[in-house]
Amino acid sequence: MNAYVRPVTPVSQVALAPDHLVGLVRDMRELVRAEAAESERNRTMTAATVEAMWSTGLMSAFNPTAAGGIEPSFTEMIETWIEMAWQDGSFGWVGIANLPSAFAAATYLPDDGFAEVFTANNNHVTMGGQFFPNGQGVAVDGGYRLSGSWSFGSGTGHSEYVAAGFLPMVDGEIRWVSEGVPDMQVAVVPRAQVAFQDGWHVQGLKGTGSYDYALGDVFVPHSRTFALFTRQALRGSSPATRMGMMPVTAAGHAAWALGVAKSMLDDVAELAETKFRMSDMAALASRPTFQKGLAHHVAAWRAARLLVLDAFTTAEAVVADGGELTPTLRADMRVAAVFATDTARGCAEWAHLAAGTSAIREGSRLERAFRDIYTGTQHAFISEKVAIDAAQIWLGIVEDQFGL
Repeated sequence: MNAYVRPVTPVSQVALAPDHLVGLVRDMRELVRAEAAESERNRTMTAATVEAMWSTGLMSAFNPTAAGGIEPSFTEMIETWIEMAWQDGSFGWVGIANLPSAFAAATYLPDDGFAEVFTANNNHVTMGGQFFPNGQGVAVDGGYRLSGSWSFGSGTGHSEYVAAGFLPMVDGEIRWVSEGVPDMQVAVVPRAQVAFQDGWHVQGLKGTGSYDYALGDVFVPHSRTFALFTRQALRGSSPATRMGMMPVTAAGHAAWALGVAKSMLDDVAELAETKFRMSDMAALASRPTFQKGLAHHVAAWRAARLLVLDAFTTAEAVVADGGELTPTLRADMRVAAVFATDTARGCAEWAHLAAGTSAIREGSRLERAFRDIYTGTQHAFISEKVAIDAAQIWLGIVEDQFGL
C-alpha cells in the first residue's frame, strides 16, 4: 500500500482568484492523463499528481482563507469538480474527497485544533476519510477514546490527517442532541495513529486510495473534533461555510458524475468521426440513430448540470442574504445531486454502447470512465433513499430529515 510522502522542498504558495480555478485545473490535463494508468496500478494517486495539486494551490483552494483557501462559490466548486472528473474519474473523486474534508476541518474545528492541524503545518494539510459515524468515542477528560473501523476512506492514500466519524458514548450510552437524533461527531486524526487495512481492490476508481482503516482506543482531544451536521462556521465568510458539510458533499457527487459522463460523451463524439462498424460503409457520426442519441444525451446532460447549478446557487443566495437554509432548500440540492447522478449514468451507458468495441479496450479513457461511473454511483449519498427523504419534505409528510 503506497502512501504519499510530503516532498522535502516546500510547495509554492500560489495566490488564486476564484475565477481562475477552473482554468488552473484545465492546465493539469496533460499531467493527469499521463499519470492516470500509474495511479490505477498504485491504487492511489501518484506523487506527481498530488504534488501538482499542491504546487498549483488546488489542494487548499476550497479552504477558508485562514487555511490558505479562496472560498470559491458553489458554481466555481462545481465547475472545478466537473473538469477534474472529466480528466479522470479517480482524480475527480480525490477532488470531492480531499478538498471538502480539509474545507470542513478548517471551517469547523475549534481554535486549538485548527492551530494544531493547519497553522502548525503552514496550511499544508491533505485530509481524507469516512465521515459516517462507524466509530465510538468514550468520553474522557479532555476528549474521547476512539475505536472503530471505517471503509472507503477516499483519498487516504496520500492524506496526512484522516477524518473518522463517531458516536460519543457517555457512561456506556449514546449521547443524543434531540429526540431520535444521536450526536454525530467527526474526529481528525494524524496518519501515524491510524491502522490502515487497505481493502481497495475494486472495479473502478482504482486510483483513489480509498483504504479501509481502524482506530483502537486512540485519544482524540475535543479540539480535534466537530459536529457532523454543524453549520456554525468558526472560519470563513462564504455562504458555503455556513451551509455545512452536506451541501458541499452533495455538490461534489453531482459534479463528479457529470464530469465523468461528459468525458464519455465528448470521447464518443470524437470517435464517431472515424469509427466504422463491421459491415457498415459509413462512419458512426453519419448514422441518424447515433446523431439522435447524441443529441438526446447531450441535452439531458446539459439539463442536469443546469438543475444542479440552480439548486445550489439558489440556496447559496438565500444564505448569503442572511436567510435560513430551510429543509426544502436542502432537499432541493440533494434531489438535484441524485438526478444528475442518474442522468450521468444513463449518458455513460449510451456512450459505452455507441462506442462499441472501442469502449472495452483496457486502459482507454472510455473503458476507465465506464468502470468509474458504475463504481462512484453506488455511493449511498446519492441513493434512492435520499430522493425519498427529500420527497417526503416536499409532500409535507415530515418537516425535516436531519441527514439531508
